[in-house]
Amino acid sequence: MNTSTVKTIKGYADGPFGQLHYSVTGEGIPLVLAHQSPTSSVQFDAALPYLAHAGIQAITIDMPGYGRSDTPDHPPTMQEYAVSVPVILDHLGIARASALGHHTGAMVVNEAALLYPERIDKVILNGPLPLSDEERALWKERLAVEREWQPRWDGSHLMAQWNFRKNAVPEWSDLNAFNRHVIQALLAGDTVWYAHEAVMNYKQEEAITRITHPCMVLANTGDPIYRYSQRAMEICPDFDYQQLSGGGIDIVDEMAVEWSQAVAAFLCP
Repeated sequence: MNTSTVKTIKGYADGPFGQLHYSVTGEGIPLVLAHQSPTSSVQFDAALPYLAHAGIQAITIDMPGYGRSDTPDHPPTMQEYAVSVPVILDHLGIARASALGHHTGAMVVNEAALLYPERIDKVILNGPLPLSDEERALWKERLAVEREWQPRWDGSHLMAQWNFRKNAVPEWSDLNAFNRHVIQALLAGDTVWYAHEAVMNYKQEEAITRITHPCMVLANTGDPIYRYSQRAMEICPDFDYQQLSGGGIDIVDEMAVEWSQAVAAFLCP
């Protein structure tokens, strides 16, 4: 496939916290893509040409405070992050679109489907996180370190973020992707913790039961939160399910072709 002919258009829309940065790639079935944290929509770059080739118009959004979008004046709730979806659709003149979210993004599109059901067609939860109360407490304790990522003259904050991500999984397959996403976290600055704060305050184990749209859980076995995709399917056995073998947190970079094929199979059966 000749990916050089696929054109991406980037722009800004007025959002709830200032300017929202977005990109549009391809033509066809509109699909809003919400990224994990703490990175930005660059996590989808490798897959955009393949989605376009499959007849999907991929619309990526930098969530408020990440990438090139403006930073909120307070830690947003998941409901406030979800507003980004209809904002971009309104800006582009799109009445209805499917929505895919990865990790944090899976909660963003989950909530968007609940708040704006008439704007959403199909939902893809790529790595959802339904937690027990005990697990949530442990996650909060682990993620608390993000609040300490302040610039230091000795540069130790750079290594702290590098090691935090590196320790998330036993092995990483793509050093360039790893480096790119660490840089995105650094760019988020001292509010980098905002999105994970919203994640920890959002009970997706309850929210997924209220999704009425056609929904697919997309998982990969190398994802450190893979087991929670299995739990999501136990909670909602009527959801569609697609699983990729291997990969890690950077599944879109690591397996862009296979990932895109799984997405297209659900949206364009």
